[in-house]
Order: sequence, then structure tokens, then C-alpha cells
Amino acid sequence: MNDASSPPPRAARWLGALVAAVALSLAASGAVAQSQTRTADYIVVVVNQELVTAVEVAQRLARVREGAARANAPLPPERVLRQQVLDSLIDERVILSFARETGVRVDDAELDRALASVALQNQIPPAQLRERVERDGIDFNRFRANIRDQLLVERVREREVQQRIRVTDDEIDALIERERGSAARSEFNIAQILVTVPENASADVVAQRRARAEAALARAKAGEDFAALAREVSDDGNRERGGVIGMRPADRLPDLFVEAVRPLKAGEVAPALLRSGAGFHVVRLVERRDPGAFTVTQTRARHILLRPAAQNGTQAAQRRLAEFRRQILAGERRFEDVAREVSEDGSAAQGGDLGWSSPGSFVPEFEQAMNALPIGGLSEPVVSRFGVHLIRVDERRNAEIDPRQLRQQAANALREQKYEQAYLEWVRDLRGQAYIEFREPAT
Repeated sequence: MNDASSPPPRAARWLGALVAAVALSLAASGAVAQSQTRTADYIVVVVNQELVTAVEVAQRLARVREGAARANAPLPPERVLRQQVLDSLIDERVILSFARETGVRVDDAELDRALASVALQNQIPPAQLRERVERDGIDFNRFRANIRDQLLVERVREREVQQRIRVTDDEIDALIERERGSAARSEFNIAQILVTVPENASADVVAQRRARAEAALARAKAGEDFAALAREVSDDGNRERGGVIGMRPADRLPDLFVEAVRPLKAGEVAPALLRSGAGFHVVRLVERRDPGAFTVTQTRARHILLRPAAQNGTQAAQRRLAEFRRQILAGERRFEDVAREVSEDGSAAQGGDLGWSSPGSFVPEFEQAMNALPIGGLSEPVVSRFGVHLIRVDERRNAEIDPRQLRQQAANALREQKYEQAYLEWVRDLRGQAYIEFREPAT
């Protein structure tokens, strides 16, 4: 997984967007098919050798309306909305025509993976996707061809638009300086073990509480797991979270905490007890952010990978991993043990441990599923170009970026900012070279 090439920022999202769009289109297309009278379809626009039909316009309109309803978003007047939808379909046909002319291909294996993702998004077993599509009044071969065309459009769009975007060293330097100038003041994420001391407590009670806190400090300094200690000893309300307070600016923390952890490195425990009006504190620095420091969120995850040989193998792998997931959630088996036993990946010997990863380390479909999980969360089976995965997130942290990574991150941000304008200019150029003929509605 880690040796997979990292996609550009937008490329990391387009397949997910496509799957989401198709998820809506299943319901929307079915509604259109069931509500329309049996009137013959007709051509609305000819774009080079591609056609836009009335039924396609109606289906896209239904999809847009359903998406807006789910998001509770306003829509423009019907005439304007229809023109926007028509323009969007024309743009897709222009790009599709260009893709065919330049020899872009989508093989059957990639198409099968996309269809499997569509099925999962719609909470349908992949084997039942065809039945669901045809039940909604859609020809499955046409549906499959439409998915292939959308994959072609997205692939050529990413390739061509990215080639048009230019980012200079001066632009990167300027962005880094702007970010550095606006960087927040120092922030600290602190974990504590609190041993409370009642108000007006006797000297004996204070001594007993101090001894309890000092014993906890000694155990922490000896290397015992701080989170487990906090759950066992602490009187603080955060004890179930391992005593972690969460990332806060220095001016929102008690001064004695800030002074105690300022000289520490992440993971270190303050060498002495702290005493406040609440009692005795053992504090540990989880992480810190300083002005001018740029950070990235890293994730430590595990996975179980099955590599199917064919599409029917993908479905079998999904069923098998779904059963493993049930067993793990029920406490019948440990994730690490299952990974060692069945995972077809180099991480199997480590119980599926992938180590710490930064954004862009994994292929998009894997990374999107991983990023959506909370700490301790276990995914449904996830289909990627490598096979089918079960993913668990163990930890997350913010880590400072080295200068090379910082410049790459700034370059990616600038490319993202420039993408939309570059895309619009590219499509405008393609439309200027295309043959576009509007047809009158059938009478």
C-alpha cells in the first residue's frame, strides 16, 4: 500500500464523487423511468459523434433535484437549471469525444471495481447490482457503458487539466510566508492524572493523596501506559479518554500546566507533581504546535487485504471480510490475529500494522475510507485497485512537516486553487473546436 503512487489532490476525490453521483442516479433514474409515459426518446444535442438525449437530460435533472433536496440547498429557476444541466452534459460529451480521440482506455478490471464501489455505496451486494438497476427500468449494459464513459471523462480531465497548471517557486515561497505569518500561537495537547484533594482537608488526607499521586507519577515515568494509568487512578472527568484534555492554545490552559510542559518533548511526562486548588496533577505532553510550525495529520492504521483474481472473487472477498468484521466487533477474534492469518500483504506479520502515514500515502479509495473512520473505528470491506480491505484506525497525531514536504504541500494547495479556472479554460477550448448541433424537440 505505501508504495502506491500518490495522486494529485483532486484526483484523490474524483472516484468517490463519481460513486456518490451514481448512488443518487440509481434512485433518480428509476423514478424517471417509472414516471415517464412510453414516449420515444429523442436527440437533444449532437456533440461531435456523441449524443445527448431527452431521457438523459431528465435523469440528470432528477439527480440534481434529489441531491439538492438531501442537502436542503436552493435551486435556480427551472429554465436556468435545465440549461445548466444541458451545458454540463455537453461538456461531458466534448471531453468524452476528446478521450476517445486520444486513445484513453478503461479496462474491465477497473470498471468492475467502480461497479463494486457503486454497489457498496448503495448498500447492495455487488451480485445484486444488475438486478437493482434493471428493476429500476435501466438497461444494465447501457448503465455499465455510462459508468465506463464517466471514468474516461474523469481520467482525461485530470490528466489534461493538471498539465495546464503551472506553480512557480515564487508562488510557493509567498504561500508559505503567508501561512507562517498567520500561524496560531503555541498550542498544547496535555493528558493528566488528577488526584483530588477535598477543600479544608486534614494534613493526613493531603499526605495520603500526595502519596497516591506520587505513586502514579513514578509508574508513568517508569514507562507504564499513561492512558491506562489515568483510567485507573485519575479523578478527572477525562479519565475515560486516557486523561487527554485536547489541543488548546496556551492562554486557555493553567499557567502551571504550560510552564510544566513547555520544555518537554511530545510523549514525555513532567518530572514533578503539580499542585493546584483541585489537587495533585501528573501531566504528560501529548503534542504541541508552535507559531511558524506547519503540521500534517498522520494516521496509524491496520488493514487486512484479500486479493481476488476476478470480479466474482471480489464479491467472495467482500463476504469473507464482512464475516471477519462481525467476529471482530463481537469480540470473538482480534483484528491482529485475523490479519496475521489471512492478510495477503507485507504487513500481515505485524498484525496488519501500516505504521504512521501522511496524506497521499495510500490510493484514494483506501485513504478516503480510512479518513472517515474515528480512532478505533472498523470499516466495512473497501474495494481498491489492490483488492478488498478491512481497515482499522488505531491512532492519529499532528506531525511537523519537513521543508521538502512543506513545499510539496504548498504546491498541491496552489494547484488546487488553480484547478477550477484551468478546467473551465480547457473545456472552453474543447467546445470551441467541437461540432455542436442543437436539435428541435420531437413533436
